[in-house]
Amino acid sequence: MASIFTKIINGEIPCYKIAEDERFFSFLDIRPMAKGHTLVVPKQEIDYIYDLDDQTLADMHVFAKKIARALETVVPCTRIGIAVIGLEVPHAHIHLIPMNRLSDMNFAKKAVEVSAEEMGEIAEGVRGCWGREGYFAPP
Repeated sequence: MASIFTKIINGEIPCYKIAEDERFFSFLDIRPMAKGHTLVVPKQEIDYIYDLDDQTLADMHVFAKKIARALETVVPCTRIGIAVIGLEVPHAHIHLIPMNRLSDMNFAKKAVEVSAEEMGEIAEGVRGCWGREGYFAPP
């Protein structure tokens, strides 16, 4: 059975898409730890991130770095935190979380409330970075 992330990638479930290329897909988390909390996933459905081959894992981090740089321009924050938990969905993924303090990365806390309008604005803002110097263009 396909994971929820595969269903999102395939367009079966709507999302606030940030970017994609032939191997990776990123979208806003609907239960964010902070405004702009983004997930980066490989299109290939593999449960555990360390089961990815070395090149895919490395390339996924480079893809995530580009997303993080774009997030920094749209969401006011001190930096973008990165986390790999891997228990909640059986599909490898990286969390990118805009943060101003350590507690912004606490997955035990309640998700922040972000309206659909704000989610759309954040996604649009990040997508607007593509093509500018230092950012890749979407396919």
